[in-house]
Amino acid sequence: RLVVPDNLKTGVTKNTRYETVIPRAYQEMADHYDTAIVPARPKAPDDKPNAEGSVKFATTWILAAIRNYHFLSFEEAYATVKEKLEALNNKSFKTRKGNRHTAYEEEERSFMHPLPPAPYELATWSTAKIHNDYTITDGLNRYSVPFDLIGETVDIRTTRDTVEVFFRGGRVASHVRLKKAQRDAVMVPGHMPEAHRRYLSYNKDAFLSWAESAGSSVSAVIRQFLEAGKEPEQGYKYCVSLMKAADRYGLARVDAACERALAFSSTPALRSILTILKNGQDKIPLNQAAEAPVPKNGTRHGITRGADAFRKGGANI
Repeated sequence: RLVVPDNLKTGVTKNTRYETVIPRAYQEMADHYDTAIVPARPKAPDDKPNAEGSVKFATTWILAAIRNYHFLSFEEAYATVKEKLEALNNKSFKTRKGNRHTAYEEEERSFMHPLPPAPYELATWSTAKIHNDYTITDGLNRYSVPFDLIGETVDIRTTRDTVEVFFRGGRVASHVRLKKAQRDAVMVPGHMPEAHRRYLSYNKDAFLSWAESAGSSVSAVIRQFLEAGKEPEQGYKYCVSLMKAADRYGLARVDAACERALAFSSTPALRSILTILKNGQDKIPLNQAAEAPVPKNGTRHGITRGADAFRKGGANI
């Protein structure tokens, strides 16, 4: 029911008249085995004399019994110590009836709690502040946490097989701990902002599929963006910008702008397409000739040069 340890630093962080602080991992183990930790008072060895004396007696008795033995393996030493411990437990008391084994069965066993179904798994606790990449590390790999925790301090529980993240007492993330170092962080899509999730979905096939549904001219421009560089990824940002333009202006206008841009160049630039959309040039049919404005006198002129152009030899230009 109770565990009464010494005030060792690894087991008791603080033990005063007003406060007792137990390390989180030790408290977690006590909870797993359904027991409570009540540290002995500082400088009060009488709080647990029986336990101290029994450990000292068993250690001295067994070491004395095997002092002349020579062991060639740990397994052999372990088997011998186990044999001697069994002999000690069955050794009769000098001043009372029975032995240590019968005392346990008759006096102590009824107070014992059953062991839990699963053995306790040692956990290491640490704290970390979440940076802009919304990941934490176990020292080998990085694991994601919800992006809205950026700037917050969280508790990290690391075991042999799992990495768990807690914020204000509640678990916000859990990952299977990887044994080999990975180049990229282990990301859960639900931990990412919408923009980041959309970015991860970008690939050549996705862009081409969207372009085919947008129009033949858009499809030609998207292919040009993806094939202009050494790798398709070099054109991803241009494709994304064109998709954003479609959200703003509509697919029909973007397709018309791409058609106009392709009429002047087989490799149109994104800037040119956006300029056409901004100026509304996509609304003017390609086969309609742009007429020059008619002056007030009603006459039309081509390109004219002033007197200064002729003085500089403009007639020969």
